[in-house]
Amino acid sequence: MSESVRIDWRPDRVVATLDRPEARNAIDRQMIDELHALCAALEADPRVLILAGSGGVFASGADIVQLRARRAEDARRGINTAAFQRVRALPLPVIAAVDGYALGGGAELAYAADIRIGTPTVKIGNPETGLGIIAAAGATWRLPEIVGHARASELLLTGRILGAEEALSWGLLSAIHPSDELLDAAHAIADRIVAQDALATRHTKTALRAPTDAHPAIELELQAELFESPEKMRRMTEFLERKGRR
Repeated sequence: MSESVRIDWRPDRVVATLDRPEARNAIDRQMIDELHALCAALEADPRVLILAGSGGVFASGADIVQLRARRAEDARRGINTAAFQRVRALPLPVIAAVDGYALGGGAELAYAADIRIGTPTVKIGNPETGLGIIAAAGATWRLPEIVGHARASELLLTGRILGAEEALSWGLLSAIHPSDELLDAAHAIADRIVAQDALATRHTKTALRAPTDAHPAIELELQAELFESPEKMRRMTEFLERKGRR
C-alpha cells in the first residue's frame, strides 16, 4: 500500500505532504492513520511540523466515498476529529502551507494548525451542509476562535468558500505567497520558531491553547518553570552582554 502522507524528517522540523493526487488529496482513513502515526512520533520527539499538499492542492475535503458509507457510530467515534485534535495538541507549532483547495475536512485540518499561510489560488471553507452533514472535525469551535463568531457563522451556515485575499483579510491566513515560494516561506517561519527557546515555545503554545478560565494562572505557572530554566539565564546573560558591548 502506497503512503498517502510523504514525510521529510529534518533535525528540527518535519514536512508532511498530503499525497493522494488521484483524489486531490482527499482525506481518507489511510491518511488519518498515517497522521496518527506522525503525531505519535512528534509527541515522542517534538519538532516543528509543516503540513502541505501535493499537486497544487492542500486537501479537497474528506473522502466522500468513505464518508457516504459512515453511520451514526462512525460519527460518534470522531475519526477525523481525533486526528486533528492530536495535530492541534502537538508540543511544538504546526504550520499549514495551504495551496489551492482546502475544503471540508481539509479546511478543518488547516484550522488545527497554529499558523496558516497560503497562495493566490487558495479556496478554503466548509461546504458540508450542502452534503447533508455538519463540519464536525473542529470547524464549529476552531473557526470562531480564528475569525470570530459572526464570520464563522456565515461561512459554516452558507457553505461559502473564501478566496485567498478574503481569507487573508479575515485572518484565516497570515500571509500569501506565490505557489513556488510557499514552502520556502513556511520554512522561514519554522526557522524563526526553532531559533527561540524550545521550552518557552512549548509553554507559549500551551498557554495559547488553554481555555479562558485557565488564565492568568496557567501563564504564571509556566513562567515560574521558565524562570528557573538554565536556558533563560543563558539567553538573558547573552542579551545583557551584547547590550553592554554597544
